[in-house]
Amino acid sequence: MSAIGWYLEAQGIATVSISLIREHSVALKAPRALWVPFILGRPLGAPNAPEFQKRVLLEALQLLQENQGPVLKDFNEEAPVDELGLYSETLVCPVSFPSKMQEGELDSRLLNEIGQLQAWHSLAVQVKGGSTTGITGCSPQELGQFIASWLGDQPSQSLKELAYPPAALLKLATDELKAFYYEAKSVQPGKHSAQSIQDWFWFETTAGEVFLALKTKVSSMEDPSFKGLATTSLVPRVVQQRLTPS
Repeated sequence: MSAIGWYLEAQGIATVSISLIREHSVALKAPRALWVPFILGRPLGAPNAPEFQKRVLLEALQLLQENQGPVLKDFNEEAPVDELGLYSETLVCPVSFPSKMQEGELDSRLLNEIGQLQAWHSLAVQVKGGSTTGITGCSPQELGQFIASWLGDQPSQSLKELAYPPAALLKLATDELKAFYYEAKSVQPGKHSAQSIQDWFWFETTAGEVFLALKTKVSSMEDPSFKGLATTSLVPRVVQQRLTPS
């Protein structure tokens, strides 16, 4: 978006963008950008919060008063909490599983965890009338196998018939598997917010453990195309901050 912004600016059209990853806007020197401290996929903070969303938009549009860029401003409000999965508190899952599988190799634990979430994700598709998954054409198990292979010495270089570089394939696979987890969690009994689901994924699941191990692995790769994954694309900055001792 930053590159498109500069192209439009060259044509005499003033632009402003909302940034979810501050480092990207800094590196690409967006003409005018408002960085927001929200989770990925939520540029306006939270759904069903029109007054808050209006404040975000107005603060972004105010940057159009700046005649020269790059300009990067931070939005200092946290997003309001939105409740998901508003099912009866009396609903109970008939089978109880630990929040994170503790025994076995990491790749096996990941595939077992994905299998346990399949029924919940099917329910999510019914409740929501669709899913954001399916872009790769792979099943969650196939995505898990592909991602887990990157923790070994012989990572898979192909994913279905997709003709993308390995780093792009890994990005697609991790994004889609994370969406599978988020959707599955959102329909489990209890009240959930976007923040609580994010915390659950990163700190209570084997998938979160795999993603963190994957970040460490790709950080050591010489291929520059993995740099984005190794910085903030794979693991959100807010998660990295919580994991880094102060």
